[in-house]
Amino acid sequence: MALRQHLQQKQQQKLTPLQMQVIKLTELPCVELEERIKQELVDNPALEEGRDEDFSANDVAQDDFDEGASITQEDIALGDYANEEDIPDYRLNNQYSGEFRRNDMPFSEGESFHESLLNQLRLYELNDRDEKIAEYIIGNIDENGYLERPLSAISDDLLFQVNVDVNVDELEKILDIIQEFEPAGVGARNLQECLLLQLERMPENDIKRSAEIIVKKYFDEFSKKHYVKIKKALSVSDDVLKEIIEEITSLNPKPGNNWGDSLALAMGTIIPDFIVETFNGEIVLSLNNRNIPDLKISREYSDMLQGYNDNKKSVSGDTKNAILFVKQKLDSARWFIEALKQRQETLQRTMEAIIEFQYDFFLSGDETQLKPMILKDIAQLSGYDISTISRVSNSKYVQTNFGIYSLKFFFSESLQNEAGEEISSREVKAILKECLDNEDKKKPLTDDKLTDILKLKGYTIARRTVAKYREQMNIPVARLRKEI
Repeated sequence: MALRQHLQQKQQQKLTPLQMQVIKLTELPCVELEERIKQELVDNPALEEGRDEDFSANDVAQDDFDEGASITQEDIALGDYANEEDIPDYRLNNQYSGEFRRNDMPFSEGESFHESLLNQLRLYELNDRDEKIAEYIIGNIDENGYLERPLSAISDDLLFQVNVDVNVDELEKILDIIQEFEPAGVGARNLQECLLLQLERMPENDIKRSAEIIVKKYFDEFSKKHYVKIKKALSVSDDVLKEIIEEITSLNPKPGNNWGDSLALAMGTIIPDFIVETFNGEIVLSLNNRNIPDLKISREYSDMLQGYNDNKKSVSGDTKNAILFVKQKLDSARWFIEALKQRQETLQRTMEAIIEFQYDFFLSGDETQLKPMILKDIAQLSGYDISTISRVSNSKYVQTNFGIYSLKFFFSESLQNEAGEEISSREVKAILKECLDNEDKKKPLTDDKLTDILKLKGYTIARRTVAKYREQMNIPVARLRKEI
């Protein structure tokens, strides 16, 4: 087989460090952005909090973001870090003004879920080895309160990572201790175990015992609402079965949600990324930058680079390596600051486009005024591509005079009624919700029946579309909505 050489020209899109930072930061809601900034301040000593009246890092030379350019020890320039104008940081001079009313958005500084578990662990007199094992297990419990990692995998982790040799039986015993903690159900490995752990703590009576039998032996039938089979197995009446089911459904399927390691979860409160207010028929937009600090580049690091540039010929090889490290940290700090600035600009322009498209709603708060709107509409108005609009709208919220809304709330498909008028899928979902709220729970409406009801109201929609809308509304099929 003969070997051949040939030249091939390819066009590849390569993201610069700045572009990657912008993409990552754009996806973050404001609460997570605050944490990201705190982490960057810890990780990068060239980045500092605060403003320097004589020195700023926001004028960024485009050459520094040319990924094709290589950095060598002799190629370090100071120009990007000194003698710049005093430019405000990434906090924008918004086209709209408005002060974020923090008192509308309370927050909690109480202990987190995992801190609560660790504090309860201290109440048990375990030896150092068992306490270390317990701490590791707690570290693997997720925010819902579940231990989804197998004990065999945890055993391997403890051996290789912390040099503690422990078998699965020992881990089971320590997990049993953790499962005694509050909230009831914590440390469960699945929903069935979670419910059983909670039932075990309830006072003994016939209803409780029957509930335990159902969860232990008929959990699959219970999950699928096959109540006839359960009723026959337990030999109970409809009224007693209903009481048992109510006992089970009153349990908490996600015990960890009583706490929450994020600010928003801690109070069950959503922190908005945008504030849109209406004054005398005018709409005012502002970004929630209240807890986002000013950032600047470390003068100490920039002075170190200045000293190198002034004495390039006299420094040693080790010093050059150190200065290269300084240059990399300075670059990283500047990329981060510029990425924050671009994030704010992206969020600003995207929200302005949404307001322009849904102007009547933001003036009145009337949901019937919402127009069908897809990502492409906002991409065309804002000048960004669809993927950027998707990132902005993901996990972001806006506070209005009429309540707090997810940005995704404003996006909906376009449909036509029998009169040929364009309507929003939101209008159809509102009708579906009304039908489902008022249905006979003993004979819930099937998707076929819902399709017929919509047709009578002038909306000719396929059954599969009705099923899709029902799923988007997190409403289960008719069989799972059936009650005794």
